[in-house]
Amino acid sequence: MKKVFVFDPDRCNGCLCCQISCKDEHCDNDWSPYARPQPDIGHFWLKIQEEIRGQVPKVMITYMARLCQHCDNPPCEKVCRQNAFERREDGLLLINSELCDGCLACVEACPYDAIFSNSDLGIVQKCTGCAHLLDSGWEVPRCVDSCSHGALRFGDESDFADEIARAEALIPGNDHSPHVYYLNLPKRFIGGIIVDIEQDEVLAGARITLENKKTGEISLCNSDCFGDFWFKQIEASEYCLYVEYKGYLTRMIEVSTLEEDKNVGPIVLYKSIAA
Repeated sequence: MKKVFVFDPDRCNGCLCCQISCKDEHCDNDWSPYARPQPDIGHFWLKIQEEIRGQVPKVMITYMARLCQHCDNPPCEKVCRQNAFERREDGLLLINSELCDGCLACVEACPYDAIFSNSDLGIVQKCTGCAHLLDSGWEVPRCVDSCSHGALRFGDESDFADEIARAEALIPGNDHSPHVYYLNLPKRFIGGIIVDIEQDEVLAGARITLENKKTGEISLCNSDCFGDFWFKQIEASEYCLYVEYKGYLTRMIEVSTLEEDKNVGPIVLYKSIAA
C-alpha cells in the first residue's frame, strides 16, 4: 500500500517541531543504506515556510510544509545519470548514496527545491520519509510524530481517500503525481474597515458586497463591531467592492488581488442628504 503525506496549513501554527525533529533525527546520524548523515546547516529535508500576507493592520501569516513530494513521475529521477533513485513498494523515493555521484542534475530539476547537495560526502540528499523508522516498526516519520496539531499526517493512501479527493498539489498543473497532498491551500484575501470620519467612529453592521469582475461571482459580509471586514479564500482577480449602510451614500471601490492580498484600509462613508 502506498504511503502519503497530508498537510493542512489551517492547522499549522508555525511551531517548527516537525522541522526540528527532522534535523534531530538525521543530523550526525548515519542511517545507511537509507540515508547518510544530514549536515548541521544548509539542509532542510522538511521546512516550514512562513509567508506574511497583506498590509498592516490587516495581516495574515501562512505556514507551509515543503518537503520531497515522493512523486510517481519525478523530474529528478529522469535526469539522474547514475540511476541512483530507488522506489520502495510503499511509494517512498530514496537516493542510493552508493550510486550518487553528486552531479546536482536532480537538484536543478526538482521544482520543489527539496534536494540538497552534501559537498562533504559528494552526494545529494533529501527526505526519506524516515524509511529506516518505518522498517523498524514506527507508524509515522519523526516530523509527523512531533506535530501536535495534526497539521502534518502520514499513512496509507486509502486512509486519506476522502481528503485526497479535495486536496491540491503544491505546484498545480503538473504531471509529477506527488505523494504529498495539501488541504486548504491559502488563496487571496481582502480586508478593511468602514468609518464615518465626520463622526470619528467606525460603522458596525455595514453591508459589503464583493463582485468578481471576471466571473461576476458575488460574496457578502458585514462589518463587525470594530468596523472591520474580511473576504478570505477568494481568487486572485479584480473586484468591485460596494459598501452600504443605512442613512449613508453607497461607496464603490475597485480592488485587485492579482499580485497580492489587499488591505484596502479605511473606507469612508458619508451621510446622505436625505438622512
